[in-house]
Amino acid sequence: MDAMPTSRIEKRRATYEDLLGVPDSKVAELVDGELYVSPRPAAPHALAASVLLADLGGPFHRGRDGPGGWWIVYEPELHFGEDVLVPDLAGWRRERMREFPRTAFFSLAPDWVCEVLSPSTERLDRALKLGVYAREGVAHVWLVNPESRTLEVYRRSEATWLLLATQASGAVVRAEPFDAIGLDLLPLWGETRPPAPTAG
Repeated sequence: MDAMPTSRIEKRRATYEDLLGVPDSKVAELVDGELYVSPRPAAPHALAASVLLADLGGPFHRGRDGPGGWWIVYEPELHFGEDVLVPDLAGWRRERMREFPRTAFFSLAPDWVCEVLSPSTERLDRALKLGVYAREGVAHVWLVNPESRTLEVYRRSEATWLLLATQASGAVVRAEPFDAIGLDLLPLWGETRPPAPTAG
């Protein structure tokens, strides 16, 4: 008797109900039917995201000493079909999203996304989420790495990403789409730039 091939066992696709079952102490995301559960950010990760939100929020979200015109949000839940992503920060141009939604999640793709990398999330952020962001038409992505103290700035070019710059440690940068201001990277790593010497 010929051997019969064993039937392939199909893994069940995760659903939004699975995501809702994850404790609030974790970050849960759905990509291509897989549920990804990450720990809450460690202190360096949380610091970098918080400082970046403060530095961009004044000039771009509130229009203080800057052009305004943006909604900038911490850890929004993004729904793209069956995919559910939670970037560290995301921004929408107000010309595209005229009123801030009252829903629990966002279905309109942001114009900018920032992921703060950690060893437990870097593969998910780079290998999977970047592809979803490109597919959904996100125009700009920043990857911030507190361990290497770097900022990578990407612009979408058709269905892929063009790396515009990798900025390191203590640089003051002008990075798309927020290049109207100089952004000091040192505070993202918990440092303060020493004052410039005064002329004596």
